[in-house]
Amino acid sequence: MDKTIDSAEVIKPTKRRYITLLMIFITVVICYVDRANLAVASAKIQQEFGITKTEMGYIFSAFAWTYTACQIPGGWFLDRVGSKLTYFIAIMGWSVATLCQGFAGSLASLIGLRAVTGLFEAPAFPVNNRVVTSWFPEQERAGAVGFYTSGQFVGLAFLTPMLIWVQEILSWHWVFFMTGAIGIVWALIWHFNYQNPRKSKKINRAELEYIEQGGGMVDGDALIEKKEKVPFTRADWKLIFHRKLVGVYLGQFAIASMLWFFLTWFPNYLTQEKGIAALTAGFMTTVPFLAAFLGVLLSGQLADKLTRSGKSIGFARKTPIICGLLLSSCIMGANYTNDPIWIMVLMAVAFFGNGFASITWSLVSSLAPVRLIGLTGGVFNFIGGLGGITVPLVVGYLAQNYGFAPSLIYISVVAVIGALSYILLVGEVKRIA
Repeated sequence: MDKTIDSAEVIKPTKRRYITLLMIFITVVICYVDRANLAVASAKIQQEFGITKTEMGYIFSAFAWTYTACQIPGGWFLDRVGSKLTYFIAIMGWSVATLCQGFAGSLASLIGLRAVTGLFEAPAFPVNNRVVTSWFPEQERAGAVGFYTSGQFVGLAFLTPMLIWVQEILSWHWVFFMTGAIGIVWALIWHFNYQNPRKSKKINRAELEYIEQGGGMVDGDALIEKKEKVPFTRADWKLIFHRKLVGVYLGQFAIASMLWFFLTWFPNYLTQEKGIAALTAGFMTTVPFLAAFLGVLLSGQLADKLTRSGKSIGFARKTPIICGLLLSSCIMGANYTNDPIWIMVLMAVAFFGNGFASITWSLVSSLAPVRLIGLTGGVFNFIGGLGGITVPLVVGYLAQNYGFAPSLIYISVVAVIGALSYILLVGEVKRIA
């Protein structure tokens, strides 16, 4: 790094990695608000367009179809052009599509625009994974993953009630106008402020060496920019579908399945299944999201603390994931009560468990072959995206014909299967060569 650095700087590393982490956190907040804004507007849209729960399920699912289909191409694109450009294109693309949803006038236009939103959001978490792997040493990585992942919950907890209020005061169209405009501005901020560690002018040599000595891939994007590429082979596919990674993929499907219930059908579940007023339901959604936010923060901190205390990375990171998945299965307990307080408590406990299990990206960064991290992240998110496809459709079909109770049982069973995949398939956590 071509810099003149005095001895004081060498002794005291800068903290630029935390600014980078904050930027990822803000991006995740915007990303998930743009996924969940449709859930806020869904009841009004159903009334205005005269559509059924099953049809609404197709709209919810449209995002996940393209989001899932583009995971592997998105990971490939990321490995070719790097984090900075990939994220700028992604944020700008999904934000423009979000804003345009405010102008939608039919079922078809909503499905199309949600599909475009999913296409551009596809590289988001593979980029997050690459950035954290580049900027953070191994002993801090689970906490970093936990912090930025918490953005998906804290944003929804605090912004969902605000979006419901905006909808009641103005109209459902403004839910999309506001969220889309914020994303467009943030895309520009990202483009003019993010750099990889080796190129950043705001990091000193001491911090760079600290990250590098701790296993951070400080040259990840630098190698891309120098076009030092290795041809992709059939053997690489075998590495990407190694037994350990398959176990992580199945766990992510389970985590994503519950998450997508909360991102899509949860407000409707409260109002249409349990008969709770819309504004009250809006504030009730805050509690589970805050619980999940707390869960993911505690999970990351616990995993890093266990690592520093001498526990293996596998034990430190798998333990909260397995416990969280098992805890989240209690969501089906809501089938046995109509008391709003107990419904909120059970949902909060289940979503806390989901958040507690949500540090799975830290295992992708520790298991994936170094030059295939982007593509591995794409496959990982692809399998998780299948949960985003199936849950809106399954819940929509079941709710239309049998009510929401069977849906909660389905989500619980999937959570238990996810826990078993970590117990039986992942095994020792070490990078696949």
